[in-house]
Amino acid sequence: MLDFFYNIDVSILFFFNQTLSNPLFDKFFVFITNVKNWYLVYIIFWSLMFFKGGKKSKLTAVMLILLILASDQISSHLLKNLISRVRPCHVHQELNLLTGCLNSFSFPSSHALNNFAAATFLSLFFNKYKYIFVSAAVLISISRVYLGLHYPSDIIGGAALGFLLGYLFYILTVKINLLFFKESYYENKA
Repeated sequence: MLDFFYNIDVSILFFFNQTLSNPLFDKFFVFITNVKNWYLVYIIFWSLMFFKGGKKSKLTAVMLILLILASDQISSHLLKNLISRVRPCHVHQELNLLTGCLNSFSFPSSHALNNFAAATFLSLFFNKYKYIFVSAAVLISISRVYLGLHYPSDIIGGAALGFLLGYLFYILTVKINLLFFKESYYENKA
């Protein structure tokens, strides 16, 4: 039974990595997978939340940083080492590798976990932008499969854990806000 699911995982991996492969997607996915290309967007968005928003927005901005720190540590330093799944680029030499193969483990995808955690968290506070947050998380996650760095199940696992962590941080942020500021987030939800 495990072989059946693994074969589906590999088939989807090769569909994204080879069947969909083209010069436009190559450039696009190499660009969006690199976190350094997102720094300016992150800084501007975070600065707007922190410096232009009220107490709730400042708290949300601070909690977002704590969420990303937590999600990255849980993924990169705890789960990957516990599960120790070898990346597909070390197993399948025929993959198109546009960024090189990493030596860290594969499950869960830290890109998927971090981006879905942030997308979930931010979508719950800034509902009118949820499609932007989720679309960015989906595209960044797909880039990891397209580039041969993760199996689709690494992405699904990372996304599911990210959703859970983002939701837990949302609840924690709402409770901290009620405790310290005695205000409900729901009164003027953006």
